[in-house]
Amino acid sequence: MHLLGLAGMELVFFGSSCMNTSKSETVKEHPLKPSRRSMPCLAQSQTHPQSLSKHSSFLQPNRVQPQPQPQPLSAGTSTATVDVVSERAKVMETLENNLLKLSNTEYSDPFLDTGKDKDTYTDDSEHGNYDARTDQSLLIQNKLTRQKTEPRTKSSLKADAMASSGLFFKDGKKRIDYILVYKKSSPQVEKRSTFEKNLRAEGLMLEREPAVTNSDIMFVKIHCPWETLCKYAERMNIRMPFRKKCYYTDWRSKTMGSLQRNMRELKSWLPRNPMKLDKEALPDLEETDCYTAPFSRARIHHFTINNKDSFFSNSTRSRIVHHMLQRTKYEDGKSKMGINRLLNNGTYEAAFPPHEGSHKSRHPIKTHGAQNHRHLLYERWARWGMWYKYQPLDLIRRYFGEKIGLYFAWLGWYTGMLIPAALVGLFVFLYGLFTMDSSQVSKEICEANETIMCPMCERNCTLQKLNESCIYAKVTHLFDNGGTVFFAIFMAIWATVFLEFWKRRRAVLTYDWDLIDWEDEEEELRPQFEAKYSQVERVNPITGKPEPFQPFPDKLSRLMVSVSGIFFMISLVLTAVFAVVVYRLVAMEQFASFKWYFIKKYWQFATSGTGVCINFMIIMSLNVVYEKVAYLLTDLEHPRTESEWENSFALKMFLFQFVNLNSSIFYIAFFLGRFAGRPGKYNKLFNRWRLEECHPSGCLIDLCLQMGVIMVLKQMWNNFMELGYPLLQNWWSRRKMKRGGQLMEQKISLPQWEKDWNLQPMNLHGLMDEYLEMVLQFGFTTIFVAAFPLAPLLALLNNIIEIRLDAYKFVTQWRRPMPARATDIGIWYGILEGIGVLAVITNAFVIAITSDYIPRFVYAYKYGPCTDQGYRQEKCLKGYVNSSLSVFDLSELGMGYSGYCRYRDYRAPPWSSTPYEFTLQFWHVLAARLAFIIVFEHLVFGIKSFIAYLIPDMPKDLCDRMRREKYLVQEMMYEAELEHLQRERKKNGKQYHHEWP
Repeated sequence: MHLLGLAGMELVFFGSSCMNTSKSETVKEHPLKPSRRSMPCLAQSQTHPQSLSKHSSFLQPNRVQPQPQPQPLSAGTSTATVDVVSERAKVMETLENNLLKLSNTEYSDPFLDTGKDKDTYTDDSEHGNYDARTDQSLLIQNKLTRQKTEPRTKSSLKADAMASSGLFFKDGKKRIDYILVYKKSSPQVEKRSTFEKNLRAEGLMLEREPAVTNSDIMFVKIHCPWETLCKYAERMNIRMPFRKKCYYTDWRSKTMGSLQRNMRELKSWLPRNPMKLDKEALPDLEETDCYTAPFSRARIHHFTINNKDSFFSNSTRSRIVHHMLQRTKYEDGKSKMGINRLLNNGTYEAAFPPHEGSHKSRHPIKTHGAQNHRHLLYERWARWGMWYKYQPLDLIRRYFGEKIGLYFAWLGWYTGMLIPAALVGLFVFLYGLFTMDSSQVSKEICEANETIMCPMCERNCTLQKLNESCIYAKVTHLFDNGGTVFFAIFMAIWATVFLEFWKRRRAVLTYDWDLIDWEDEEEELRPQFEAKYSQVERVNPITGKPEPFQPFPDKLSRLMVSVSGIFFMISLVLTAVFAVVVYRLVAMEQFASFKWYFIKKYWQFATSGTGVCINFMIIMSLNVVYEKVAYLLTDLEHPRTESEWENSFALKMFLFQFVNLNSSIFYIAFFLGRFAGRPGKYNKLFNRWRLEECHPSGCLIDLCLQMGVIMVLKQMWNNFMELGYPLLQNWWSRRKMKRGGQLMEQKISLPQWEKDWNLQPMNLHGLMDEYLEMVLQFGFTTIFVAAFPLAPLLALLNNIIEIRLDAYKFVTQWRRPMPARATDIGIWYGILEGIGVLAVITNAFVIAITSDYIPRFVYAYKYGPCTDQGYRQEKCLKGYVNSSLSVFDLSELGMGYSGYCRYRDYRAPPWSSTPYEFTLQFWHVLAARLAFIIVFEHLVFGIKSFIAYLIPDMPKDLCDRMRREKYLVQEMMYEAELEHLQRERKKNGKQYHHEWP
């Protein structure tokens, strides 16, 4: 191997899944001689639909494709190689070549001649008049004029059909990789002209076309030729397939025990999992796995290139073009480059990759197959009928990119992990439902028809009997029963298991999606950062070039201002919560004296219900303010790059919305009724309004109501904003189009790029809103789950809808986003871990302080009838209600009452030597509560840490497979180079020897 001179080559090739492959349209070439350790990858993925990619066959000599009807994606086609060319096919090929010459377009093939000039494409509008016509359009017109006296050939009809589909240039051969949109009335003519000339100089091909529905809109279609794709794929270190993968698991299966093989055979006889996608419906997902390596034009013979049109997938082509758009200059200057700056200054209105066609078809997919990948995604993913199916993650990743694919993978994993949590929470709820009537506490409250409760307000409240709280006591038992502590511990462990196993799932996905060795490219600086700090420069330690630099004192001062703004907004949230508390105090008096009997009887429920609704409206109103403030504070910090800006903005939005959603819940859980005082000595707000007390059955019912209403209403509002609002916007756009033109009268079909232009762009924050919604829901599911065990079930039902809503939105309502790459979910993982820690602490306090679990526990062991016998089920709680109520002399109120009333507290009776002082039982309960918090936190944190230690971040099988593939790839690269050298020597007639042992 050292004789080959390859010892100095850098071989950092990790194995990964090959790009999606298909067996159609293989090139008849002399096959490589099969080696002893590897076989060439026999099939290459077809990322374009067959009905759209067969028209590139004229680029491949010695082969002519027949002209059948376009084959759908789901119909498997066999490889066909034609060696004898018919006379008619020769004539058609000659005509196509003549058309190519007429269009003044060259197709550069590095296999045939790497020294040819780059493809060039010019139009008249770039020279100042900016007419909609181009040189290509004029050539097309001349071609059509010349063909008026000639019959239309199949190839010309096919080209017209491809051009009218909106996926190709007017010649029907060059695929559109990107779309730029600008207004003719825009004053930025010089910048746009310079930018487009520089794009052509980089090797891109451009074609302009006016909009059908708006005469002021112009579309610029961009095509990236093969040579340019190869050049930038090498610069961007894009990994491409080069050899068939030899699975390590195949070797292991030979040594697998008989028991494991028998288990596999048994599984094969079991019924098929209905949640799995049908492989026959998704044949494009049956991939031939290949090893991948960074693309290199010098070693292009290593890579398996069966079809140059499908070697680079659509998403890869769009990513390469976007990379070029980001780094092309439009003016002289160090920072005058990039499509983002041109979008910000109004030179262009939009820039996006086109969708691959319509998401609907007149023919059913089962009989005619999918017309394109977008149609396939809609039928097998975005339709509501697929709600119970697994997501086609490989197809999502192929169409939208790895970043969006990881989001849906995380959302699907989170939804799947919610199933056991929802089942356990439902079991705890049903346990409370079935034991509701047999509960000792509920029985005593419902039978206490002689126990008089003290009035809960100053003027309008009357004396009530304890049994009037029977319904509240039974509802409270649904959520506060023997399974509450178990469920809180279970959810704390569940959160850890969810995050740890997600890391393993992410590792598998990054391996399968070829992201193991991928690193973020060096990001360009934000224009605002460059403009602000252009006078201060330092050398970038990575690029070695001088760039603007933000001094540390300036950065610290801006950070302090931003932190102050965050605290100010949090104080604004607390002020809003205080306003809701005041409303509850005022409404309490009014509802207690209401004319309607129902409201007067259940005035506490009316107060809590209206307070929750008002609080929700305040939350949604403040969210709009918080977004604008977060924008302002983030821009004030002047982050260096876009990723730093996004992380800073996401953190602020999470803090604002988390505090906004949960502040009122924290108040009810830990402060409501804790500082109200006692009868005869109540604490009052502003010496006017008496502080609110808990219901005789406890405060947990108020907490459940608050959580349930906010969670349900928030999810309904989010779903409307995600789907309903884009639907209304798109409907309004279509309505304006009908009013403004005669489109429907003429029945003109819009090209694909104009259909995409009429769709809504993806959110300015990208996936930030999607992650934020789910992370806040994760907080609801874990932080107060001890008080609301149905939260995981509601989250599960919402997420089942959310997945299909997001899928429908991405496929049908939004323009196709730029396929970006990512290896993880970013800052959100750290936020999820923080929520998991906070959930343990919060649930410990909810169980110890808010619920009556600890007082019941202390009574059963210390004061109940089972004191000397130990804790034995419900009978040990006999007399608990009477023990938890203190006695007050009504004559001390001065309201004309006489006798005694009861209230919730542990105080001495009025006839004792120390009336209304705390009893010993109060201190026992307080000590037990503090001890429970400490023990619960340490126990759960210990279990969480132990589980996190036991679960490795990467499966052992994957680690072994990666190490073995690294070894095999190194041998394969040497072997492939040796085979290539031997073929070259044989071709030149030189003798050669087998250097390989």
